[in-house]
Amino acid sequence: MLEQRLFAYHFLRGGADPVETALDAHLNDDGGYGHALEPDLRGPVSQPLHTAHALRVLDSIGRCGGQRVERVCRYLTSVSTADGALPAVLPAQRGYPVAPFVPIVDDPPSELLATGPVVGLLHRNEVWHAWLFRATEFCWRAVDSLERSHPYEVEAAVAFLDAVPDRPRAEAAADRLGRLVREHRLAALDPDRPDAFPVAPGYAPGEHHFPHDFARTPHSLARAWFTDDEMARSLDFLAGEQQEDGGWPVRWRHWAPAPALEARPMVTIEALRTLRAHGRAVG
Repeated sequence: MLEQRLFAYHFLRGGADPVETALDAHLNDDGGYGHALEPDLRGPVSQPLHTAHALRVLDSIGRCGGQRVERVCRYLTSVSTADGALPAVLPAQRGYPVAPFVPIVDDPPSELLATGPVVGLLHRNEVWHAWLFRATEFCWRAVDSLERSHPYEVEAAVAFLDAVPDRPRAEAAADRLGRLVREHRLAALDPDRPDAFPVAPGYAPGEHHFPHDFARTPHSLARAWFTDDEMARSLDFLAGEQQEDGGWPVRWRHWAPAPALEARPMVTIEALRTLRAHGRAVG
């Protein structure tokens, strides 16, 4: 239902209120979100990754502010680690089904993967909350210390750098990160020759990431990492991945039928939004 309402909002002139109503089905009393909003984490309990997903939805409909986001920030404060940042998965997930590639530990560490996109979204929406100060500093330290990485972590770093207020520092960090991406071949620059680019350890076979995955809009700092030809090939590949039923495939590891089925609508919406942002026709 949430993705149906989101599709209507983005492509059929639907309203934002029905999206919020559908999103509320995942909201818990603690101010966080659960109930398999991220399909690879089953069960009702609130998790940072679910809550980050909720913030992305609110951002996409222009509703990332007000009392709702104030409550989210209180939740983020309550689950943060000692250094003020977010772990990916809290141990409360135990007892509920979870993807086998998602580790659950008693004392989960802070992760840029979980913290960067949340901090970026809040900054882009000019949300000011005490939680942001230490979380922002954590993200700067994490980005500045990256010497080796993997695509999802780089995407999280880009989400942070695209919105953090210190633009000169963000541009310098993005320039260094782009060189790392090309040096370690983290982006498959030629979709016709995917085997020429390594798949990150722990990823599914063939789970490559392409220029459009890093630069989802032409305004992203990551767009400067790629030539016009590389970006055009990447967008051609993305457009060509649409399947006969109209949707796009889930490229990460499938571990059960339900999560893969539930992930496809959001993957499809993101593919359409990426294509449209880069000036491609979407129907």
